[in-house]
Amino acid sequence: MTPEDHPVFPLPPLAVVLNPRAGRGLAAREWPRLQRELQARGLEHTLIQEESGEAALARVQALPPDVAVMAVGGDGTVGALLGAVVGTGRPLAIVPLGTGNDFAGLLGLKPGAFGEALDRLNYQPRALDALELDIVAGDEAGRRFVLLNGLGMGFDSDVTANMDRAPARLRGFARYAYSALSTLRALQLAEVAIVADGQPLYAGPSAIVAVMNGVRYGGGFRISPQSDVRDGQLNVVAGGAMTRRQLAGLMARVLRGAHLSHPLAHHVAAREVQVRWATPVRIHLDGDLHGRVSEIRVRVLPGAARLLNA
Repeated sequence: MTPEDHPVFPLPPLAVVLNPRAGRGLAAREWPRLQRELQARGLEHTLIQEESGEAALARVQALPPDVAVMAVGGDGTVGALLGAVVGTGRPLAIVPLGTGNDFAGLLGLKPGAFGEALDRLNYQPRALDALELDIVAGDEAGRRFVLLNGLGMGFDSDVTANMDRAPARLRGFARYAYSALSTLRALQLAEVAIVADGQPLYAGPSAIVAVMNGVRYGGGFRISPQSDVRDGQLNVVAGGAMTRRQLAGLMARVLRGAHLSHPLAHHVAAREVQVRWATPVRIHLDGDLHGRVSEIRVRVLPGAARLLNA
């Protein structure tokens, strides 16, 4: 991206929201270096440092509406702040220092590359889509969430739940891959029915369903390679009835984004989707686990987020 693509505009006041636990402490360790980069560019800022996403969101919501937010952490840190950003006009910048950094990766932002992330702040904010999720039935029935990257149910959420068992030295994709292999041993299918824009997409046994705005999750799995965060649509990807061996082969293709042509992969672009499970399955939202669900509804919010360094 170049300044020709995004006209230069004056920066608003900036609040830096740091999750010190992001990336298993990487964000806290890297903050002094990031602070020096901010100061070297004359970027005045206030620091909000919270381990709790709820506490960080409350502090951002209390800021004047003209204050932009810089999220320093992973996908979960960004997701926690969306309630103060999506649909409000408040600009958001991302400095990735988390475990997966999947949405930041879609934007071409690399962990630790502070210069590039900060230099983009002079670009005109870009309007990107977001997702609105309603949990109809499940552990958090009645709750509504706003997402930037997407959600996964079934196998990939079980993988996320098992990631704490992976060796501490593994990060990002390597950590996800280790957990995925161990989760395969306990693979279970559940009956699911998916309706997109009022039309049936798939009904039958499934191990995995994803509803995406972004392209990848799990630190590099390109689960939805056809996604475009500015097309006003979400993308649904679901696996059909398959064995452990078939799922392992399919996930290998997901790494390259080459799985959509597989006969057991079902996918569609839509504006709204409803997913019903016969038995509750785990769900993750922008990489964070949120218990189990048996029915959800998701709709796209076109252009609802304004990104400063997209």
